[in-house]
Amino acid sequence: MAGDKKLSTFTVAATYIGTVVGAGFASGQEVLQFFGYFGPIAYIGLIMSTMLFVFFGWRMLTLGFELQADSHLPVVKYVVGKKIGTVIDYVIIFFLFGALTIMAAGSGAVFQEQFGLSPLLGSIVMVGLTLVTVTFGIGSVIKSISFIVPFLLTAVLVVSITIISQGSFSDIIGAAPNIPNAAVGNWMLAALLYVSYNLVLSVAILAPLGKEANNETALAKGALFGGLGLGLGATAIVTALLIKISQVGRFDVPMIFLAGEISPLAQLLYSGVLFAEVYTTAVGSLYGFVTRLSNPTSFKGRWLAVGAAVGAFVLSRFGFVNLVSYLLPTVGFAGLALLIGLTYTFIRERQGTVVPAPAAKPREDNKE
Repeated sequence: MAGDKKLSTFTVAATYIGTVVGAGFASGQEVLQFFGYFGPIAYIGLIMSTMLFVFFGWRMLTLGFELQADSHLPVVKYVVGKKIGTVIDYVIIFFLFGALTIMAAGSGAVFQEQFGLSPLLGSIVMVGLTLVTVTFGIGSVIKSISFIVPFLLTAVLVVSITIISQGSFSDIIGAAPNIPNAAVGNWMLAALLYVSYNLVLSVAILAPLGKEANNETALAKGALFGGLGLGLGATAIVTALLIKISQVGRFDVPMIFLAGEISPLAQLLYSGVLFAEVYTTAVGSLYGFVTRLSNPTSFKGRWLAVGAAVGAFVLSRFGFVNLVSYLLPTVGFAGLALLIGLTYTFIRERQGTVVPAPAAKPREDNKE
């Protein structure tokens, strides 16, 4: 993005949401495994995760601004040190590629379940669109994500609220937990891991996004509204899933099943929106992966992006549900070190026992 444009609160919030919202979230599969299978107690976990999204989103954005980070690496090394930072850096690089693989698998599942087309075709279309977007740089990434996000949240809320209006409070309260199918066996740990792995993915975009700001005001507001938007969307999905909990477990993409409960047209439209949601996270994942290793617009960076896209396409054959079940919790545990580091350095900065990240100089082209 050009340095002469100030980031708006909306752009920051939309990019934050779009980085997190993807195949797992909007399909309902991710939210089902980390919240829905715990029954009504899931709402406590949702409140906790929303607060964490706001705080850690703000923390990563402002550190990206203060450190003028071109990638996630300066932020990670600042909060956990060089040695641990190097380990987490490798974890993030691995997960960015893994997330791209999940998005490729998710698009294949949508093509197969909803359009009756080959899942290979869905994966090919997704990695192709993602590759083209990323090679045009950060400006193209931010514009594509922030443009699509309002449509994504609208679709999620419309389907969820319609299903909720057809159910009752007793359906939600009476939803029986199905903990053996949950990602992990404890609701509090599940909520923490949900935030952790999403932020491991998000830091690759939020750190360089912070650098694009002229000041920290839009970043703070963007983190607030972005975190609240993520919490609201997840809460709406969980509520709708709890109403139909006895039926949704057998579907790879439960939210499309819920859309089908409204009408065939709603199901078709949601399938299209879901594909767009997969695209936003795929773009963020591939961009973060390539940016860490090279300049995405350089010759080397473009060939690296091509190699990553092809590799993700091949590995996506392992299946969408399997990738969500095993990859996300594993990376979530690894990402806890990043959250601890972000919290620890925040406390030490406030106590004056550690030197704060160097403040960025105001941009000469847009002073206020």
